[in-house]
This record gives sequence, C-alpha cells and structure tokens, in this order.
Amino acid sequence: MSRIAVIGAGSWGTALAVSLARRGGHHLSLWAHAPAHAAELTETGENLRYLPGFILPLGIQITSKLTQAIEGADIILCVTPSQHLRAVMTEIAPALQPHQVLLSASKGIEEKTFLRMSQVMAAHGHNPIGTLGGPSFAQEVAAGMPTAITIATEDPELGKYLQDDFTSPSLRVYRNQDVIGTELGGALKNVIALAAGIVTGLELGSNSAAALITRGIAEITRLAVACGGRRDTMAGLSGVGDLVLTCTGSLSRNRTVGVELGKGRKLPEIIAGLNGKVAEGVRSTTAALGLAARYGVEMPITEQMAAILHQDKSPKDAIRELMARPGRTE
Repeated sequence: MSRIAVIGAGSWGTALAVSLARRGGHHLSLWAHAPAHAAELTETGENLRYLPGFILPLGIQITSKLTQAIEGADIILCVTPSQHLRAVMTEIAPALQPHQVLLSASKGIEEKTFLRMSQVMAAHGHNPIGTLGGPSFAQEVAAGMPTAITIATEDPELGKYLQDDFTSPSLRVYRNQDVIGTELGGALKNVIALAAGIVTGLELGSNSAAALITRGIAEITRLAVACGGRRDTMAGLSGVGDLVLTCTGSLSRNRTVGVELGKGRKLPEIIAGLNGKVAEGVRSTTAALGLAARYGVEMPITEQMAAILHQDKSPKDAIRELMARPGRTE
C-alpha cells in the first residue's frame, strides 16, 4: 500500500484521486490551494468548481496545507498548472524526504525558463522523478471509462513500481524511459489543439483538421528529438495519442479556446469564460517557441498560434500564411 499525495485539486488532480481511491490499496491526500476550496470539498464531498458530478470516495484526506499533504507520502503526484509548479516545489522542498517520488501530471512548459516540469522538480532536490502522460480527459477517468496512459521514468524499477500502483480495471498504464519525449508530447499537443480548434471555429472542414494534426505531430516530433526525446515516443500514447484526443475531443479546453478564437472572440473574454480552469496551450505556446529557438527548430504552426494569441493576428490570415509556405518534402 502506497501513501500518495495529490497536489492540485483541479479537474485532473481530482480525477486521479478518484481513480486511485476506486482502485483501492492506497492512503490518499488531496491538496487544494485555497482553504475555502478545501473546506468546500470536505463539506460537499464533490469538486463543484472543477469536476462536478463525481463524489469523492471516503478516505481521501483533504487539506490546504502543503506540508501536511506530503507528510509521510511515498509518491507526490503534482497536478498543478505548470506555471505554479515552481512555487509549490519551493514550499515543499525543505520537507522532502530522499525516498519520496515526485511524479508530474502537469502538461506544460515553464514560460520564462522554457523548462519541462521534471526539470523544475529536479531543481529543488534529488528525489526520484517521473512524468505521467497520454490521452486522458479528467471526466472520463473519474467516470471509470477505459483509459490508457503512460508513465515515464529513467529508472525502469521505479517505472514498474509506479505502473503497478496506478493500474486499475479502468486505467491501463504503460511505461517508458523517455521523460523528455513524454513531457514535450503532453505540453506541445495543447498548442496544436488550439490551432485545431481554430480550424473548427472557422468551419474549414475535415481535410484541414487532418492536415493540421498530421503536420502538428511532425512539428512536435522535431522539437522533442532535438531536445533529446525519442521519435518512437511521439508515435505512442503521450505523442499522437494525446494529440488526437486533445485536437478532436469536445472536452478539450485548449480546443475549445481555439474554436472560440476561430469564431472571432477575443482571448481575454474566452479565458474569463473558463471560470478558473486552465488552457495550458495559451502559455506554453510562447515557451515552446523559446525552446525551439534554443535548438534551432522550425515550428510554423506554433509561430502562427503565438501571433494569434499575443499579437491579435487574424486566424484567417494565419491559415492563409501556413498554406502559402514554400513547398517541401514530407
């Protein structure tokens, strides 16, 4: 039996806590950033803000105190928005024990440093580290619908341990040793999903959507390989699997933001309508371009998305420019 601390009570953190509790065999704590939110979770037994409709199983200890959440934990599962992970790590670092495993389920790139989440965690100690990726909408995981994910660790034994702890009748867990590829696949697919949403919002048809997704995985793969990731990882769950889900599924927040941009709405209005939920691709777009510049990688879809998000470029003009790029081999 493992003691698992889930750090972040958004929709994804809550869904993972529900899945782990349903599996059984663990001692679970769930950390919510705001004391009022923690109190609401305790009183209602439901995450009405981020994942309504799913009752939190009995036995999950809910707290707004970070050090209390991680005390005695074997696995610290970080499910915070990517831009908040550094603050969380700074706070818990003095209390970390060497044996505690840090497992990231946050899909993003730090905006100013261009660091992956495992790199942010590694900067605060010498704990074992892994990352969780793959196509997984929170609502479907919480509902117990069959889902396949992957856990990446450089240490095969650690990977097997985490695989065994997270596998359940509704959650099939694969493992690999490509932390870089798994993380970048999970972060960069959000950027492509924004663009896929724009294609839908502009009503450009299925041909356009298929082309965008295909060229999107090529773009993601170029950067992942340049950073040290493996090409075959991009053909797996954390690459093409997560990309297809996020680009086509109606539950995708990033795709939803893109759809509204395609319809002509402005970004601040769209973000306000998310009611505190995070579309990671909005901030990861800039970080992805910074990382691409560092490694000399061309990312035309990401470049156009950055212009739409941060320079008020017309989505129609962005699509037109992508279609007018010089011909090349595939």
